[in-house]
Amino acid sequence: MFPKYGVPDSANTAWMLTAFALVLLMTPALALFYGGMVRSKSVLNMMMMCLSAIPIVWIIWVVVGYSLAFGDDHGGLIGSFGSFPGLHHTYGHDSAHPDGMPLVGTIPAILFVAFQAGFAMVTVALIAGAVADRMRFLSWVVFAAIWSVLVYIPIAHWVFSSPGLTEAHGGWIVSHLRAIDFAGGTAVEINSGASALVLALLLGRRRGWPKDPMRPHNLPFVMLGPDCCGSGGSGSTPARFWRPTVRPRSSRSTRWVRVPRRWSLGSLSNSSDMVVRHRSVRHRV
Repeated sequence: MFPKYGVPDSANTAWMLTAFALVLLMTPALALFYGGMVRSKSVLNMMMMCLSAIPIVWIIWVVVGYSLAFGDDHGGLIGSFGSFPGLHHTYGHDSAHPDGMPLVGTIPAILFVAFQAGFAMVTVALIAGAVADRMRFLSWVVFAAIWSVLVYIPIAHWVFSSPGLTEAHGGWIVSHLRAIDFAGGTAVEINSGASALVLALLLGRRRGWPKDPMRPHNLPFVMLGPDCCGSGGSGSTPARFWRPTVRPRSSRSTRWVRVPRRWSLGSLSNSSDMVVRHRSVRHRV
């Protein structure tokens, strides 16, 4: 029977709280990274597009998102809206279980809800970099809300909704293909990358490019963003993924430091490389 009720494990709960905080850190880290790479006139719009992913996704996640992503399966494609509408059955006590609370595994169900919402937030924020200087903020808000419901939530159900986790049946990738996506490479990286490419092709090139100079306005932001993103990423996978992530990023960074003539190019390339290497190495391990 789902949801399961019981007493959460204190150690696992403490770790998941830490992991949630680290995952949530990745969204403002992307705001710094993307915001520093655009021109000064676009920095506020760029950073707000990233940061707006937090309230947009959270509202959708609470109302329908979590239930559609982790509710009872319908044909392997989508969860049931009736499983957890408005986060029903994810917090509080039940009359039949006065001493327990809803659990997912050994942690509180509401903590699992928040942790998974962090993945959805950063996935939406990742797409924002593809529309720099090409989309108004209001248009982005509408797009982010629609994309979250129509694209991210179904794919999250396919990948993350394992049978027996929150309901008896799960999504088709994890259930039928037996593919276990520890780091979110399918629902987060591939999903956001493909969507960003399509969106960039639809919007076309920036006005004035390549005639007008479009240099990044704040390289310290660009360099700080990947460091925070790397720290946040260590919370999105088990701790055993942490060491292989840091070592290649560090060794790769030294290659750009050896180029003294173009420090701005080296800083920008190094920061971009750190983001790419962080994501790719983590998923190859």
